Amino acid sequence: MNAAAIEALKTYYGYDRFREGQSTLIEAILNGRDVLGIMPTGAGKSICYQIPAILLPGVTLVISPLISLMKDQVDSLNSAGIEATYINSSLSVKETNDRMRDVAAGHYKLLYVAPERLESEYFRELVRQLEVPLIAVDEAHCVSQWGHDFRPSYMTIVRLLRDIEPRPVMAAFTATATDVVKDDIVDRLRLKEPVRITTGYARDNLAMSVVRNADKRDYVARFIKEHSDQAGIIYASTRREVESVFSFVHGMGVPVGKYHAGLSEEERARTQDAFQRDDVQVIVATNAFGMGIDKSNVRFVIHNNMPKNLEAYYQEAGRAGRDGDPGECVLLFSPQDVVTQKFFIEQSEAGEERKQNDYRLLNDMVQYAHTGECLQLTIVRYFGEENAHNCGTCANCTDTREQKDVTEEAKYIFACISEMKQRFGVTLTAKVLRGANDAKIRQFNFDRLRSYGLLKHIPEKQLTQLIHALVADGYLRMSDTAYPVVQLTEQVLDVMKGKTQVYRRVEPEAPPVTRSSGKYGSSRSGGAAVSVANAELFNALRQLRKKIADAEGLPPFVIFHDATLREMCEAMPTTERAMRSVKGIGDAKFEKYGYAFLELIRQYE
Repeated sequence: MNAAAIEALKTYYGYDRFREGQSTLIEAILNGRDVLGIMPTGAGKSICYQIPAILLPGVTLVISPLISLMKDQVDSLNSAGIEATYINSSLSVKETNDRMRDVAAGHYKLLYVAPERLESEYFRELVRQLEVPLIAVDEAHCVSQWGHDFRPSYMTIVRLLRDIEPRPVMAAFTATATDVVKDDIVDRLRLKEPVRITTGYARDNLAMSVVRNADKRDYVARFIKEHSDQAGIIYASTRREVESVFSFVHGMGVPVGKYHAGLSEEERARTQDAFQRDDVQVIVATNAFGMGIDKSNVRFVIHNNMPKNLEAYYQEAGRAGRDGDPGECVLLFSPQDVVTQKFFIEQSEAGEERKQNDYRLLNDMVQYAHTGECLQLTIVRYFGEENAHNCGTCANCTDTREQKDVTEEAKYIFACISEMKQRFGVTLTAKVLRGANDAKIRQFNFDRLRSYGLLKHIPEKQLTQLIHALVADGYLRMSDTAYPVVQLTEQVLDVMKGKTQVYRRVEPEAPPVTRSSGKYGSSRSGGAAVSVANAELFNALRQLRKKIADAEGLPPFVIFHDATLREMCEAMPTTERAMRSVKGIGDAKFEKYGYAFLELIRQYE
């Protein structure tokens, strides 16, 4: 590995070695190769272009989608002693001109801009005068029309290449991308034979769970009370639902903010700033909040409503545990969520091909909500990772409920679908099996089928969940249409012949809020796994960090991550040399903050 890169890692970031995939990507960029990095949230994508930017001549352009994300990254870089700035719509004309002059004068190594900025001829004229060895595209999935967050403004990136001579290295990064999206990124960004690195999608520190049959308000109330000193995000699918959940949580006396596109830009900025600075414990938000959060110590993410697809879900759920400490990701599922997402698809202006793809992705999301397999394994397989294993921490892996043999019920369901010629949806199938007196059933003479009423002893809600579970387990499939019909797969044959039995866990009456703490242990100190003996010191370090952050107008995690504070508690450094050996403390940060933290630790020693 390049010795200068390792030295920069230690000097600016305080780490001795690179994580998986980082060194390969950095070396490729330094050797003039385009790269595509698919790395999960918290895996250190930013370092992959920030270190080359430090070592290469000129200024590196970073295309980033959200203003708040730019500011957080620039604050972190400046705090570490790396000269960086951003130009976006939050600046006045004078501020923009001043920064552009400073960029032209060579005062910065990294310049963050939104893709919309590339449409400005004034900005492109500036770029023509600069030495730009590298363009880094963050959240690169936004360039793909098959991704979950397509943004037409990302298409302007390629045009910028015509303004820069010689052609800069192109580096694209995102946390999640299917094989189709990866190829689309390479094609649309004109990457030249890029070095591709996918470090894996599994997040071992995240405990995933899906909760069905819950009173959502009651569940949220109990969960927040159980995590009263932890930062979290609650996602909702509509502005109205955000307002409703916000009012409910605010009524509990919890410091809470709200974030959706219906609020003014100033109000959204204030809310996010308060969350970043730990002044607000919980944010209730639509997916507009997705990529705009760089806060490292989010301990839980609750989806009050099911997102439109697994890519969106994993991107949003991945906001938990960015620092590597344990995080919880809870999906509160209800059938109404499916109706809402279908409405969004139907109302969109996308073409029919795109809509059909969106329905397929929505079906995958519904299957995830009903699967009995390891939840994280289901997600990583969705992204094409076949060599993964059970996580051991998700709700399905830790579920100790006894499995019930539902083979006979499954056979009746399969027979009913066959008799209905595989042309109808889950709800009508359940009604036929229940023997419902329904006009549509009489219209199609389904009340004369042999399967009519065979499962009338099972409540309709429970029966539809069983059908969805059979879809998730591969016995059935759903068509990729606005009104999906349920169809049989080849797996049904072995069940009907008696070669395979079908098992399903019984739905709990009242889903629990928390599970056992598993391999991570638990703590009431911000969710970090800190020993009881040092919990008092950990909280004192957090308070000192908050005091310094407030004085400097920065989010606390920009000073030090929770993981760095935890290592201070474990190592108890009392000398400069010992403190410099703590991971996450580079030279600039030690000079700025190290002595204050040393003094506090000495008091506790």
